[in-house]
Amino acid sequence: MYTKKEVEIGGRCMSFETGKIAKQTSGSIVVNCGDTMVLVTVVADKGTKDAGFLPLTIEYQERMYAAGRIPGNYFRREIGRPSEKEILTCRLIDRPLRPLFPKGYMSETQLIATVFSADQEIDPDILAMNGASAALSISDVPWAGPMAAARVGYINDEYILNPTASQLEKSSMNLIVAGTETAVVMVEGRTGELSEEIVLEAIFFAHQEIQPLIAMQKALQEEIGKKKREVVAPLVNEPLKAKVEEVAAAGMEELVTVAGKIERGARYDSLKDEVLAAIDEKLYESEREVFDVLGAYKKNIMRDRIVNKGLRLDGRSFDQVRPIECEVGVLPKAHGSALFTRGETQAMVVGTLGSERDELHVESLKGDTYRRFMMHYNFPPFCVGEARFMRGPSRRDIGHGTLARRGIETVLPDAADFPYTMRVVSEILESNGSSSMATVCGASLALMDAGVPIKAPVSGVAMGLIKEGDKVVVLTDILGDEDHLGDMDFKVVGTAEGISSLQMDIKIDGVDREIMSSALAQAKEGRLHILGKMEEALGIPRKNVAEHAPKYVTIKINQDKIRDIIGPGGKVIREMTAEFDSKIDVDDDGTIKIFSKSTESAEALVAHIEGMTAMPEIGKIYNGLVKTIKDFGAFVEILPGTDGMVHISELAAERVNKVTDVLQEGERVNVKVVDIDAAAAFV
Repeated sequence: MYTKKEVEIGGRCMSFETGKIAKQTSGSIVVNCGDTMVLVTVVADKGTKDAGFLPLTIEYQERMYAAGRIPGNYFRREIGRPSEKEILTCRLIDRPLRPLFPKGYMSETQLIATVFSADQEIDPDILAMNGASAALSISDVPWAGPMAAARVGYINDEYILNPTASQLEKSSMNLIVAGTETAVVMVEGRTGELSEEIVLEAIFFAHQEIQPLIAMQKALQEEIGKKKREVVAPLVNEPLKAKVEEVAAAGMEELVTVAGKIERGARYDSLKDEVLAAIDEKLYESEREVFDVLGAYKKNIMRDRIVNKGLRLDGRSFDQVRPIECEVGVLPKAHGSALFTRGETQAMVVGTLGSERDELHVESLKGDTYRRFMMHYNFPPFCVGEARFMRGPSRRDIGHGTLARRGIETVLPDAADFPYTMRVVSEILESNGSSSMATVCGASLALMDAGVPIKAPVSGVAMGLIKEGDKVVVLTDILGDEDHLGDMDFKVVGTAEGISSLQMDIKIDGVDREIMSSALAQAKEGRLHILGKMEEALGIPRKNVAEHAPKYVTIKINQDKIRDIIGPGGKVIREMTAEFDSKIDVDDDGTIKIFSKSTESAEALVAHIEGMTAMPEIGKIYNGLVKTIKDFGAFVEILPGTDGMVHISELAAERVNKVTDVLQEGERVNVKVVDIDAAAAFV
């Protein structure tokens, strides 16, 4: 049955349609706002797979036809590998949905969002997130939604709901908030060094404004929603549970006091063997069942130890940051480098400077853009003591790199003041929680080490949450195990002045204002502490770019001389690039930007270009080359491409019968410029 619902949100109408297309799905919704149109479909297998986890797949795909464009790649079609934008939007959709699926639901479920039409002012990501919730709500898939999402901008001290692309260019905030009727479930975005109070108000401004979207989805579900599948909660094998806890009790109490990750992991592996050996095989069907019960027992013991005993795994207080070590300039040939170690998490972060030609070309529905700052995050298997096949960057790698990039971009110098292209790579060497925040800290240090005049150092800290009934504990700088057993992962990035980016994911129904306010306040203390430790290694950017970094020089020439620099088919500029081992960019206004590997080559190239493009000055004496001799005089080249005529009457004080009596072709002679016109005259 065709159904359409509309709701006004942020001053614009957002419509939800179903029953017209993609009718063989478990649920499908077409979301429209302006000229942006997104189809979201949900399909779930009827069978159940005992995979031990929720087999949920989220895909978001942009079609270039949506913006009236043909893909620019060789094949002229959307290739299989998703773009960065598609990956990040997949994560935005996935993170608020996943916690709302019931335990025990194990059917293979796939959600696909396809952009059919793209308005240049309205980003499809918010439509896709809301469409995903609506599609799940009307489907037979069991799910504790609906949820809704909105973007928040901040212009002239006012919050803007779902700002357009034009408004975002003027906004100091680009924050995406997702929530249910009662609580916030996800936050992500950049916040431009704004205070904790402003950011907190933005989050709950969005939460209040999305309520009409939630009410509309509820009405849609009541009207046409399918009956939800029944989910049988996993039965607890009480005899097995009792036996596992009895056998593991002493070992588990010892395990939770082991501070080191490797040592704790090794002790847990031994405990698993001990438990398996001590339990009668009649009590379980598979070893995984035993290990699942043991894992749940471990989680409960650890949470109880934190909430009721006030003891963290490594003995720290709730608001204490792990020991920090910072080193800069650790790689001799890199333009900038930093080794940042926080507890058992370590990142080698490297900065590289390049020219405009090194900018990242991004093709998207909004057209072709160029990015002068790139932040790449790599998480090799050895950093967690594993051996596994290495592929390209994962969705997690892309997401962590983007979070760090947003946090750092706020403090980068303007292109007019610092025209370099910048790339920062974070190699995670050890990981025990908060490697993305180690990346942020290392990136700030590496850029300063490279001589990038950032406006202020940036640090980041990951906050955790454990909630048991009315008891709530907020943890600063969480370990990997604290992330896994906890209820929230809240990453906050910023300077001493304010927050520049943040990301929050939860595993419970949501968090309220009081919890989030407490987490932000505690995160600020941690961030400032980390900034203090970073300052001990390097407090301000180095005065000059690194020795091995390219040297940047600009000169201005007459626009008429541009063709002389480029040459026929680019021949001259290619030859200069090779001869002086430099990159040369020429703007239409005559500005020439030179990137050379050394100061000496840059100076030599500048002198060469100045010689090629210099204009003759009246009254100046030049040592010129006789190019051509005529009966009436000689043509002398005083500058590359600039010839002047010396009349026979000016060759000597006495009368000259033949020019060749005084000059020969190929001879060098001093001449003085006496006039400049279409046919320059020298003497």
